[in-house]
Amino acid sequence: MPETFNDNPRQRTSQGRWRGLGLPDNMTMYEVRCLLDGRDWIGPVPELGYRVYLQRSGAYLRRVNGQISFIDATSVLLTRPGDELYLAHPFGCGDVYTCLEIPTEVLAERPDAHRWFDRIGWEGRLDARLDLEHRKLVARARRGIDRFALTEGVHRFLAEVLSGSPLGTGDPGADLDRAVGQRPATLAAHRRLADRARQVLSTARFTLGLTEVAREVGCSPHHLSRVFQRVTGRSLTSYRNDLRVRAVLHTLESGDAPPLGTVAAEYGFADQAHLTRVVRAQVGEPPARLRRLLAPREPRPI
Repeated sequence: MPETFNDNPRQRTSQGRWRGLGLPDNMTMYEVRCLLDGRDWIGPVPELGYRVYLQRSGAYLRRVNGQISFIDATSVLLTRPGDELYLAHPFGCGDVYTCLEIPTEVLAERPDAHRWFDRIGWEGRLDARLDLEHRKLVARARRGIDRFALTEGVHRFLAEVLSGSPLGTGDPGADLDRAVGQRPATLAAHRRLADRARQVLSTARFTLGLTEVAREVGCSPHHLSRVFQRVTGRSLTSYRNDLRVRAVLHTLESGDAPPLGTVAAEYGFADQAHLTRVVRAQVGEPPARLRRLLAPREPRPI
């Protein structure tokens, strides 16, 4: 079974609750529930090698190599040796993430290995399908599947994450880069506006629409809609629904989630039927089945 560390097993600190999920193919896989709260930057994170950080819930600020980003449940980060990572938690506790520590030899086996070795870390977002695969993999690891099955699952998932990075598909903001290629200040301002809108969505329980978010960030709905689409590749409404569904999945994977009608009300759905339609449209599975797939223990036979 997975090992519960409680503290960071390397630093012996109490900045979060750590849970080991296994050692697939000499990689280390664990989940962390952060216990920090505050605006001060904490770091740098020591011993930063090749790691993939996969956010599951919550919101905070991350500074990687001097670049500040707002992090929500869609975020994924790949670091490499030499990257400098700092964290700040001005929005409250509760964020949970999964981390994969990847030995150099695992990356070296990939046909595009030279691209990963010759660049700084990459920060982006997981789509809904990969997010669900991530959560199912964590659930299986928490149940204590054998090492061979875990290794196979981690390699498959990691391959999809890396091939879906900007190296394989292009950055969602690439059209924005081209549009304002000679105006880096405009590009930075657009990204700050999109991050501010994402912050409002996350800290308002995903209930606000475009007009309300535009009012909060101090711009017109038309301007926010255009900039948000360019920076994220998504409409603000679509992005909000994605965050809501991920919050639902995080609730369902706890193992003691309330009835679906209660979950629907908590996250602003009209009723359980509305919750079911939106979740199925986003990830292809209804909430009742997801509760079974994501539970930390195998459900008892009926």
